[in-house]
Amino acid sequence: MHKSSSSSSFGPGGLDIAQSFFKPTQKTATPTTPTKPTKISIVGAGNVGMAIAQTILTQNLADELALVDANPDKPRGEMLDLQHAAAFLPRTTILASDDYAVTTASDLCIVTAGARQNPGESRMSLLHRNLALFEKIIPPLVKYSPDTVLLIVSNPVDVLTCVAWKLSGFPSNRVIGSGTNLDSSRFRFLIADHLDVNAQDVQAYIVGEHGDSSVALWSSISVGGVPVLSFLDRQQIAYEKETLQKIHKEVVESAYEVISLKGYTSWAIGYSVASLARAILRDQRSIHPVSVLASGFYGIGIGTGGDVFLSLPARLGRSGVMGVANVHLTDEEVKKLKDSAKTILEVQSQLGI
Repeated sequence: MHKSSSSSSFGPGGLDIAQSFFKPTQKTATPTTPTKPTKISIVGAGNVGMAIAQTILTQNLADELALVDANPDKPRGEMLDLQHAAAFLPRTTILASDDYAVTTASDLCIVTAGARQNPGESRMSLLHRNLALFEKIIPPLVKYSPDTVLLIVSNPVDVLTCVAWKLSGFPSNRVIGSGTNLDSSRFRFLIADHLDVNAQDVQAYIVGEHGDSSVALWSSISVGGVPVLSFLDRQQIAYEKETLQKIHKEVVESAYEVISLKGYTSWAIGYSVASLARAILRDQRSIHPVSVLASGFYGIGIGTGGDVFLSLPARLGRSGVMGVANVHLTDEEVKKLKDSAKTILEVQSQLGI
């Protein structure tokens, strides 16, 4: 294992000068044992993984940050680059390695690693390669951090979150997919743009699959506490369903547009995942649409016998998922959500999951 971290060693022979550099004050109490530092590990040092790492560092969400990648030079290079910015960042110990031992005692493990699709390769072939990759990633994370919360970002996120859950043996509340948290942010932005308000004042969710079968919960959208569709009905303001469908389509296609322009997505998912890390590690009990074990909710999975992860508005805290918000859905929304679950289950069936 090649592992690097910050050190107090300095000078010939690695002399530790930390004790002599500071003069202790008089009449001090015996130093108390510090509480366990908060540790986050990120598997995958690509564009997404490093955008998440950078956001976590700037938002001071961890005392220790471990970067893991199959190519040992990549995380080490990223570690050094970030350490050189130490004067501008909150104090965080950064570790880097290709050995999962570096993740020991992590409070949160974020998985961004995934195989890239080769030219002419089928989606199913790519999925099989990602399954094989997760079989190498999840067990060592569990071995070194048996009490961690797993946060899966790799795509297809709903299928791979289910895979991670089964490989880990963890209770379902400690395995979460980033799901439609970012989709919902895009949704809120587009609605806010249409209404000329701040996106933070818009309450709106995309649920279901993180993909083409996702569901926009129009019936529960509110702006400043005002339910939008019922307000329009009361005011007898006409709106076209096609307009709503167009906004949802923009949400689904947003990532494709970014990828076509810059080659990949990174910053938005970085902020999205950092918001989930904050909710979990700081026990904020905040609501986020993330991929959770959805069987039993809204009739999902009943009669199919299959376990399915998809996004629902979930309350997140230190133990992971603390519950799913009982959001009222219209009959049409429930049908679409069930169809989204079937889409995921069909893929899992083809993979033998």
